[in-house]
Amino acid sequence: MRIAVAGATGNIGSLTVAALERAGHDVVRISRSLGVDLSTGEGLDDALTGVEAVIDTTNGPARDRTETVDFFHTTTGNLLAAEQRAGVRHHVLLSIVGVGRIEGNAHYAGKREQERLVETGPVPWTIVPATQFHDFAATVVGWTEKDGVAPVPPLLMQPIAPADIADVLAEVAVDEPQGRHRDVAGPEPQDLVDMARRTNEARGRTVKLVPTWSTALTVEMAGDVLLPEKNARIAPTTFDEWLLGQRDAT
Repeated sequence: MRIAVAGATGNIGSLTVAALERAGHDVVRISRSLGVDLSTGEGLDDALTGVEAVIDTTNGPARDRTETVDFFHTTTGNLLAAEQRAGVRHHVLLSIVGVGRIEGNAHYAGKREQERLVETGPVPWTIVPATQFHDFAATVVGWTEKDGVAPVPPLLMQPIAPADIADVLAEVAVDEPQGRHRDVAGPEPQDLVDMARRTNEARGRTVKLVPTWSTALTVEMAGDVLLPEKNARIAPTTFDEWLLGQRDAT
């Protein structure tokens, strides 16, 4: 099956490409660095020739709400229009668990706009809501660290291994469109501050962590807001198992 992956050079996109290729599919990589620009539509029609399904794993700017919403509006609109012209039969969107429960976050606002366009668009679709990834704690530390000190919000989440969500996306793409997929999450709830501490230890990094809500991730995300629904699909890889891979990589 010929399947395109938008955001193919990113973290989840590259893993999704690998999962599809292991299953024997013909994969088209969509990325600006590869000459296909979702913001302008350049190269999209050629890239989607003969494609039956598209998996959208794209990411965008997350600091300014207007900028983020505009980015997802433009890129998703261009992608869906090109898919319609090419006769693509299935659009698969990677989204976020609880995206409708958090109003103040710019990235969540952009993802809501992306979901809206997919749901009302011309291509049959599946939206896959996933929890944060196992490497999210390291990402947050990267955002906030200054002079060896990193403010980290005490978020409760149920993170998923990046390779596990890539496998789910690859599986969903070859199936029939199903609308909104049930939530997909890792096997265990975790505290973000503890995740950051353990990730730093595994990677041999020394950073002072300061639990606080004074970051871009606000108290609006406290409690069980980021946790999956009770009928969630649970992926197999635990945070501890993922950490072993981080130690092996250092």
